[in-house]
Amino acid sequence: MTRSLRDWQSGCITKALEHFKVTPHFFCQATPGAGKTYMAAELARRLLEQNRIDLVLCFAPSCQVVEGFRSTFATVLGRRLDNQIGAVGAAYTYQAMEYRDEGFWQLLDDYRVLVVFDEIHHCAGHDPLLSNAWGQQILHRIQDRAAFTLALSGTPWRSDDRAIALARYSSPEGHLICDYRYGLRDAVADGVCRSPRIVLLDNEKVKVTEEMGADSSVKLFPSFAKLLWESPVTYEELLRHDEVIDQLLDLGCIKLNELRLIKPDAAGLVVATDIEHAQQIAHALNAKGEGCRIVTNKTPDAQHVINSFRHNDSRWIVAVGMISEGTDIPRLQVCCYFSRIRTELHYRQVLGRVLRRTGETDDQAWLFMLAEPMLHRLAERISDDLPDDLAVLNEVQIPDFSSDSNADWIGSASDIDGLAGSIKNGTEQAIGLGATNTASLAGFAAEPSYQVSFSNHYRQQLLACF
Repeated sequence: MTRSLRDWQSGCITKALEHFKVTPHFFCQATPGAGKTYMAAELARRLLEQNRIDLVLCFAPSCQVVEGFRSTFATVLGRRLDNQIGAVGAAYTYQAMEYRDEGFWQLLDDYRVLVVFDEIHHCAGHDPLLSNAWGQQILHRIQDRAAFTLALSGTPWRSDDRAIALARYSSPEGHLICDYRYGLRDAVADGVCRSPRIVLLDNEKVKVTEEMGADSSVKLFPSFAKLLWESPVTYEELLRHDEVIDQLLDLGCIKLNELRLIKPDAAGLVVATDIEHAQQIAHALNAKGEGCRIVTNKTPDAQHVINSFRHNDSRWIVAVGMISEGTDIPRLQVCCYFSRIRTELHYRQVLGRVLRRTGETDDQAWLFMLAEPMLHRLAERISDDLPDDLAVLNEVQIPDFSSDSNADWIGSASDIDGLAGSIKNGTEQAIGLGATNTASLAGFAAEPSYQVSFSNHYRQQLLACF
């Protein structure tokens, strides 16, 4: 039994069916959390009913997303998508494309196949010399052989400025051309997505004591931005500081308590930097009496852990790289961002994990993070669904393909000018969250060493979007 379509899904399907009468490629940009997978499954169902395709292939960036595609398509089509006898098709990760033999790709010549690409921005490729491994597979194996292709993305740009596979760009401007666009502003207005509330935590009096032999010096900084700009303290060190972790988690726990009074199964996501960091955060949550699960790429049966969390009423899940893109856990409504990655693509995908609405009472999503300059800037840009400076194809140097280039760039505070000001259209509230606490942080080198301590002069900056 299929559910009713949202207006945007119905409109996109109608446009795609008309579009496919003229050209086989369709590119849809829809904000994370809008329901792209269900739309794609319904489009496939219509094409099968109209006898325009025989089979469906889906590709996605992770095993978790692939499982979601298999489940959704099986529900909508009433047929399996598991590559077994009687199935209507199959779903794979992008990594698996290069391990398919020629007999597999022959299906594209022998049958009319719809190929669906989720989060297509992971695949770079117009020119073989400027493609990554996944983009090359699309260019060589799929582009001119599939009956139809459907490319999906909530964040259609790449950190390396290369062209996205199957995307079209205007000439000479180089602007990305989307066949259908459904932005976050539209989704919030339609009640499809929650309205994001982004809270940046800062400290007005950070003390750094540097020691060089018998000498020492003390410097005070009025914000994290100044601290990161003018001291040896790094952003990642802040993320690992016990007091900073406690302060940010306190904000998330307080908000989650409020939300669970209205929606009892509301849950929180913590995005950690690595496994050791995730364990540190889980320890801090446990010390607060907050139950949590950890899921990483080293977690045995990680998909089972995620599925179990999706359907129970546990409060927190701490993740490293497992619930950042495409993974659907609708009851997630609060996120604490402790990732060292500060790219717009990653940041928006993480925010998307808490945007999906499930009813009338869950109209807000909350993201808590440190007031680091790059993240500050990204928070200000959330209302811009497709930033012009990102959706433009620029000329780039031919890259080194000795390894795949899908890693996110990690910026530093010095890469952004003048971003220590208050957030536009936001409010600022001073809060006292405990006494001064001093802890050692490791410097770049053994000499000089330094210590950093935080006063109880914490403050929040709130950006309410839409």
